[in-house]
Amino acid sequence: MLLGLIASGLILVGCGPGTPASTGSRSAGAIVAVGAENEYADVIGQIGGRYVRVSAIESNPNADPHSFEASPSVAGVIGSARVVVQNGLGYDSFMNDIEAATAGSGRRVIDVQKLLGLPDSTANPHLWYMPGTMALVAAAVARDLAAIEPRHAAYFEANVAGFDRSLEPWHAALADFARRFPGTPVATTEPVGDYMLEAAGCDDVSPLTLQSEIMNGVDPAPQDVTLENGLLSGRRVRVFVYNQQVTDSLTADFLAQARRSGVPVVGVYETMPAPGYDYQSWMLAEVRALEKAVADRVSTERL
Repeated sequence: MLLGLIASGLILVGCGPGTPASTGSRSAGAIVAVGAENEYADVIGQIGGRYVRVSAIESNPNADPHSFEASPSVAGVIGSARVVVQNGLGYDSFMNDIEAATAGSGRRVIDVQKLLGLPDSTANPHLWYMPGTMALVAAAVARDLAAIEPRHAAYFEANVAGFDRSLEPWHAALADFARRFPGTPVATTEPVGDYMLEAAGCDDVSPLTLQSEIMNGVDPAPQDVTLENGLLSGRRVRVFVYNQQVTDSLTADFLAQARRSGVPVVGVYETMPAPGYDYQSWMLAEVRALEKAVADRVSTERL
């Protein structure tokens, strides 16, 4: 049925729940591209510029990406794309199903897990928080776009160089935080920002089992819940890093405990919050929020 809908052109692209959001240029003859998450779509748009028309499949900062279900309109957009960037590690496995249903299209797929050479056993799928990820994604996007439109290769490469330079403030902020506040103890609900916290020299003392079980929608072990509450109530951490997009009664209880105990809260996201952010400014804002929490005891629960 999916193949038939795509082939007949009956799939419509909308802007409601479960449908992709379009960004970037709409110039005539632009290369159609898709980012499974809007942070990847943003990077595609920055590299492709006026020569791409890019859509983001997951872009709602108030929705749980883990429970995303692709609609027929999403399948239509992916089916027509010539370049796709997806996370991998099972995070956006719906992409694989749609791509398999439209095989033979000549589509170029950048799977970030494979790009980074990560095994399937990698516990934390939130690869965009890893400082080195997007520079590699940008370079891969430029290569694929240049393979489709060789005459614009120099343009794409110039955009990669500019993109790499634009990451420097974020990298510098991470290094500065690690120098000023080494080993800062933090608690988290999920491993969403763990790669960034590690790069900032923080010590995430929340049990990894608790983080993984919350991420996967499994009830954590009672001893892990007790330990997490003790970290917050005893003010044994300087920051509570809270996933704003995946919340339930347990994580809400942790948040309330942090507030009662005076532990500053930093909200993190799985898709780029909008409006007003690109990938670089989003990542830099997260580090600045971390800095405010540790240096000034000021919470930034939402960007």
